[in-house]
Amino acid sequence: MAVVWLDDVRADDLDLVGGKGASLGELTGAGLPVPPGFVVTASTYRAFIEDAGIDDELFAAVEVDHEDSAALQAAHEAAHDLIMETPMPDDVREEILDAYRSVGEGDSFVAVRSSATAEDLPDASFAGQQETFLNVTEEDLLDRVKECWASLFSERAIYYRNRKGFPHDKVDIAVVVQQMVDAEKSGVMFTRHPSTGKKEIIIEAAWGLGEAVVSGTVSPDNYVVSRETGEVETATIADKKTMCVRDEESGETVMRDVPNGRRHERVLTDDEVSRLLELGELVEDHYEKPQDVEWAVYDGEVYMLQSRPITTIAEGDDGEETESESDSGGSSRATATGDDVLIRGLGASPGIASGRARIVTKLDHLDQVAEGDIIVTEMTMPDMVPAMKRAAGIVTDEGGMTSHAAIVSRELGVPAVVGTGDGTKTLEDGEVVTIDGDKGTVREGEEPEEKQRQPVEEARPKTPVKPMTATEVKVNVSIPEAAERAAATGADGVGLLRIEHMVLTLGKTPERFIEQNGERAYVDEIVSGVREAAEEFYPRPVRVRTLDAPTDEFRQLEGGENEPREHNPMLGYRGIRRGLDNPSVFRLELQAFRRLFDMGYDNLEVMFPLVNDAEDVLRAKEHMREAGIDPEKREWGVMIETPAAALCIEELADAGIDFASFGTNDLTQYTLAVDRNNEHVADIYDELHPAVLKLIGDTIETCREVGVKTSICGQAGSKPKMVQFLVDKGVSSISANIDAVRDVQHEVKRVEQRLLLDSVR
Repeated sequence: MAVVWLDDVRADDLDLVGGKGASLGELTGAGLPVPPGFVVTASTYRAFIEDAGIDDELFAAVEVDHEDSAALQAAHEAAHDLIMETPMPDDVREEILDAYRSVGEGDSFVAVRSSATAEDLPDASFAGQQETFLNVTEEDLLDRVKECWASLFSERAIYYRNRKGFPHDKVDIAVVVQQMVDAEKSGVMFTRHPSTGKKEIIIEAAWGLGEAVVSGTVSPDNYVVSRETGEVETATIADKKTMCVRDEESGETVMRDVPNGRRHERVLTDDEVSRLLELGELVEDHYEKPQDVEWAVYDGEVYMLQSRPITTIAEGDDGEETESESDSGGSSRATATGDDVLIRGLGASPGIASGRARIVTKLDHLDQVAEGDIIVTEMTMPDMVPAMKRAAGIVTDEGGMTSHAAIVSRELGVPAVVGTGDGTKTLEDGEVVTIDGDKGTVREGEEPEEKQRQPVEEARPKTPVKPMTATEVKVNVSIPEAAERAAATGADGVGLLRIEHMVLTLGKTPERFIEQNGERAYVDEIVSGVREAAEEFYPRPVRVRTLDAPTDEFRQLEGGENEPREHNPMLGYRGIRRGLDNPSVFRLELQAFRRLFDMGYDNLEVMFPLVNDAEDVLRAKEHMREAGIDPEKREWGVMIETPAAALCIEELADAGIDFASFGTNDLTQYTLAVDRNNEHVADIYDELHPAVLKLIGDTIETCREVGVKTSICGQAGSKPKMVQFLVDKGVSSISANIDAVRDVQHEVKRVEQRLLLDSVR
């Protein structure tokens, strides 16, 4: 039998129908409202490749170095061509088509979804890596089934299986074919709070098909429902600009603008919320575990499209906070009287760590930094990142809260104390010290191990469930190594991923590296770094900024002797101006983006730094086209870091940008004539200065008028007063530091609720 009906499938049929098929069959058997359909079994796929004799060639083709982007792409293409060019046996074709003709009226639109046999496992999630096709008819059905089979060997899937150690020949794939629900409204539902396990229903809802909600392309309404009373405790009504629907003429799935009258309209009625609550309790009781449910509403009926366990709730978590969990920072607090404090500085990255001090005054000293040491240096540079990853803590003589040491330490979850003045002279190499990144102190001696922190786990929210907000709250990521910790925050995506840290850790200027290793190697380095974050967050968006490093940072590298010598590099040869002046390197960055798009990372967005005017944007846009990136199909935008960019925002919008993101670190220093690395004027550096706020506010207002999204990715985005200002003005998203994401989410929700109340008073 090539197919089995969902009516005959149960949860223990995983090897036959894959994870998605087994879940839908179990729901159908439990009498829950699931659209009718069937599954092309995993054994059918296996027989297809074995009987055709392509199995050995197929698995050999994908045995490649998954860090070699070119080899990965070639493997995917070879596997795809093998499957698509191999004829499907006649008996299998007829059985699939006969089953299709029995669905609905015999000529129904159907959804065709991949269902791998390794999907949503306890230690790995393969879901979302294979294809899904909506609104499919008989004409295209067989090709769509084969496309699902071939998607088992997408670049993302090959890369992920290799990284997780799953043999390619041990994973099969089934294909679910279900009658389409032409949803009027749809979304997702959590039967428990996904962070705390608290007994409340969380529902997200939008107009049209649910793909827009699941993929994050629309901001949905959010409803928090008490399971005890059935009452909606909070309802956050989003501005739902787009919806995913079936085009009546072509039958294709398309994105449409939501009519103005419905953009701010509440999606779910009280009766629909009650029905979802009822279904949520039924499915949780059936599985005896909290569930993450996809649902849709058509013609007054609620349908369940998928259900899977919520994997983010710890065993035994009942939603109650312990005393230690309720500490918003999550880190232990020092109890010392201060007599043992050796030096003081700024607490730049929270937490406590003990280790042997390693005084680093030259780059070749970095080899002496062992796992668990405390790096003590004048200031950190990007080529120190590998050593910083080994270190338990960082101490610097120079720098402030926006220094390289501060930013990278926060993202790695490594405690840091910066700006001590003379740490490299006061501390002795090899002495055991304890640094407190909250208080900004370095003490002699060792702290008990249990008081030290676990970076990734501490980034995972301990406070109640993620506040659902209309304003997206994203996270800043300076280095790919911090992606896992950043993703654990539950942020809505990455508002800023910097390329320069990937480039500068090569230890050579781009020109020198390309000269010695070739263009392909340079592109591979960028692809590898960006892919790490794109994979960790997929399908949440990851906004990547092209190269923006001042010449003094390049000068520290091999080949740096050829860099211009500038009196103030912050004002000089950097950002898009360097890229446009040196297009041979800039086009390689864009080639890396194109390759990542080809690999399936459609969650990436391109961002250009330090633009001044529309001419900069139009020239960058033309380079995108030359690199094979269609600016009309990909999300891209600019940093607003200069007063010129803010004042020319209408012209930038006319040039075609999708978003404008405020880099407040630079916007502040350029507006106030304050070098942010100069300690003599640090006391007048103020992102909340009226002039800075006016530039930001006016830009947001203009962007809202012309349909351009706005965001902030500078350090100021983590400050409550800036959050209040931005939400009041209507910013689209705020990107915060890793350790501030949850606080910013709560602050955004508080401001949004105040605005709602003010609007009805």
